[in-house]
Amino acid sequence: MGARLVSVAVHLPGNEMTTRDTEARIGPFTAPAGVIDRLTGVRSRHVLRDDEQASDLAVAAARKVLAESGTAPAEVDLLLFASASQDMVEPATAHIVAAKLDLSCPVMDVKNACNSVLNGIEVATALIETGRYRTVLIASGEAPSRAVRWKVGSLTEFLRAFPGYTLSDAGAALLLTRGEPGVLGSGFTADSTKWDIGTLPGGGSQHPRDPEYTYFSMDGARLKSAFLGLGSEVLTGTLDGLGLRWEDFAVVCVHQVSLPYLEIFAEQAGVPRDKLVVTLPRHGNVASVSLPLQLVTARELGRCGPGDLVALVGLAGGVSLGIVVVRL
Repeated sequence: MGARLVSVAVHLPGNEMTTRDTEARIGPFTAPAGVIDRLTGVRSRHVLRDDEQASDLAVAAARKVLAESGTAPAEVDLLLFASASQDMVEPATAHIVAAKLDLSCPVMDVKNACNSVLNGIEVATALIETGRYRTVLIASGEAPSRAVRWKVGSLTEFLRAFPGYTLSDAGAALLLTRGEPGVLGSGFTADSTKWDIGTLPGGGSQHPRDPEYTYFSMDGARLKSAFLGLGSEVLTGTLDGLGLRWEDFAVVCVHQVSLPYLEIFAEQAGVPRDKLVVTLPRHGNVASVSLPLQLVTARELGRCGPGDLVALVGLAGGVSLGIVVVRL
């Protein structure tokens, strides 16, 4: 018996920040007007309230999933908090989410940058297929706005902080349970020699207290090169193993950091453009919530439904690439 995707939901904070607002907030260095939109395609992003945490975004999405699926908290056997963000270093944010949801099941965090949810699906599927758990709730709360550098004094500092200006806050939740195989297969690869391209180093053993290290720092050009260096063999290999082609899917959800790179990646991987679900301009880069957001968006637009095949393709700093194939 395999793992079936019962329900998926997202939660978007009510506060929005346009790209014009974003550029106006950067200083004393003056960002060229419209440069963020021109280079990335991001026009708007969501921002959580000052009194909200990553766990609150995850909880809001999880409540939607439980309500939509008619699942009681007591029926959840395992909670995975799968997110690049976290409320604090210790304890695992999964405990905080579970407390807010009144869950009494085992919990753990699954963390791999923007592939956290994708890896959460991989972990949940394996544990369900082995019979260890029957029903697993995956919850993600992404709050990258808390780590954006606004005080920028030079062009060099602006370029290192630039990827942060595309980031957006959001929550997501997925419920998987034992049943007819919904998760048909997956494949993952990584090149961990490139881990230093993009970092948020504060709070760990390297930089435990220095506030200077609490901001995102990334070399966008090197990151693009690293992703292209991973190739697409893990994607084509996974599809070949399942006897599938991109044309067999209703939609192909691909993690989105910029519109130009999305087009480059899709062309390299051979993904037809009409299969993509483009959410970046309106919602920004929502880290690991990107794939659930695209899946929910496609469902709301009537582009996929029960019985359809969907592919979830993740790219994450570190760097890693993966795919999960699901029949809804």
